[in-house]
Amino acid sequence: MSKSEKQDMEFQLIVSIVNKGHCGSVIDSSLEAGAEGGTIISGRGSGIHEKAKIFSFTIEPEKDIVLTLVPSDRTQKVLEAIVEATKLNEPGNGIAFVVDVEKTTGINHLIE
Repeated sequence: MSKSEKQDMEFQLIVSIVNKGHCGSVIDSSLEAGAEGGTIISGRGSGIHEKAKIFSFTIEPEKDIVLTLVPSDRTQKVLEAIVEATKLNEPGNGIAFVVDVEKTTGINHLIE
């Protein structure tokens, strides 16, 4: 693939926010579905399903945020794999969303 072809590729970013320790499921399922990797960031939740109380203290559970950049033609397959592996359709398991990416750089391994 030439440099100009690489720059013309369309990418999307899948952002998955899951309970701490579940990032492995996101990464493994996305790799099996055609992604080439991901970036894990730590965070904490503050949604309606996030707060628990222990001895009158409010606990906000830690979260793993996984950023997965994929070519647009693979997005749906990768997203479906993440949802299935992490049971995101069940309350309290997290969320995932897709963001269109306007430009990318540093994806040099796509140049042959």
